[in-house]
Amino acid sequence: MRRNRVLAGAAAGILLGGALTACSSSADDDGPVTVKLLEFQEARAEVVEDLIPRFEKEMAKQGKEIKVELVSDPLTDEQFRTKITQELHSGSAPDVIDMGGTNVTGLAGAGYLLNLDDHLDGWDGWDQYYPSVKEGARQPDGSFYSIPHEASIQSLFYREDVLKRLGVDTSQPRTWDELIGRLKQVRAKTGEAPLVLPAGTAWGGGSWSEGFLPVMAGTGSTFYDAKTKKWDVRSPGLSAAFGLYAKLVAADLLPVRDLQNPNPWEPTKYEKFVEGTLPVAAQGSWGWKYDWGPEGAAPIEDVRDKVGTWDYPALVPGTEPYSVGGGGFGYSVNADSAHADASVELAKWLSSGTALAEQLAAVGAVAPRKDLADTAPYKGEPSLIEAERKLGSSVQPPRGDGEDQVSQAVQEATEKILSEDADGDEAADTFATEAEELLGDARVAR
Repeated sequence: MRRNRVLAGAAAGILLGGALTACSSSADDDGPVTVKLLEFQEARAEVVEDLIPRFEKEMAKQGKEIKVELVSDPLTDEQFRTKITQELHSGSAPDVIDMGGTNVTGLAGAGYLLNLDDHLDGWDGWDQYYPSVKEGARQPDGSFYSIPHEASIQSLFYREDVLKRLGVDTSQPRTWDELIGRLKQVRAKTGEAPLVLPAGTAWGGGSWSEGFLPVMAGTGSTFYDAKTKKWDVRSPGLSAAFGLYAKLVAADLLPVRDLQNPNPWEPTKYEKFVEGTLPVAAQGSWGWKYDWGPEGAAPIEDVRDKVGTWDYPALVPGTEPYSVGGGGFGYSVNADSAHADASVELAKWLSSGTALAEQLAAVGAVAPRKDLADTAPYKGEPSLIEAERKLGSSVQPPRGDGEDQVSQAVQEATEKILSEDADGDEAADTFATEAEELLGDARVAR
């Protein structure tokens, strides 16, 4: 979950209401052809709209007459997922689709997206991508069905100004126990829960992707085995992660009431973190722009001076603090596009050079490739460049077929902790039982 699914500053989804047609009738990808590009978020559509004429001009220099038609209209994430699935199934989807990596797995598995392996193998730009980004985009069958044009780093954001005023240490905490000690200091001085870590059912998928998954990713336990394509739903790492949630709730360090009410990100990340009464938040690098930037959902004045980031502290013995590397949006090509080569050409161009730098700066995303740090306007985003430096050493979260079912089980189990209906061990058992039922025997390690 990135924000409230409908609107977070510039994050309103956009998708054409009823006239999605796959492509023009010509079969010659040197032209004249028209490629349809779908952008379903407003900020992305705005910057891409300005880039399209430059792409068309560049193609003309190469003797290719390729026109691009931008398809856009507001929809939420869930509405987009439903709509694009319907359009792909009916054969009326656009040629190029810009979407989050979590959507790619299911659509690629259903045969709706073009396998890009051959196109990427001969592309010099692909060599510039960080290995972690490539691995994050690789699908269970070992192939690629999207070209990532952004990455993200998840960590703990903290109000440096508030903690210093309270006399609380702001150096990197080495372990969760060390951090919990600091959080208890804050609680004692303010009387407020000092940390938001997404949990429970009200936060939806964010309880998995922004809460539990980053914590679990650094425990050293195998959660998803890409070779066997199975989930290990019982492990020391899982028990430790659920135990952490239970410890935080027992110490009144999480805003339980806010987490159990609708839209829990609003009173926590958008109100209390901004006010400084809740000074630590699990968050991704997109927060610098989408959440707390000047045009974000809840701007913090002089945000770079007031906010800092910590790596996730170690949870189990033998591990070290870590950040979590993640994907972002990528360009996929409709498997039924009549202009596959032209569509891939567009996706590559938008994922390179100044065109990519302008998109990254506009949406507050981290560069997925190594050659953008000196390219304007991205080079003027120090918070993003600092986050990018962690891509090479960040932990990759376990992702695989059945993730939606695992997410559901995590939400239910952490909800029980919030309600004090289960301690850490009981929540781990609840999770394992529900995950096994939802995944089925074929996707569970025994």
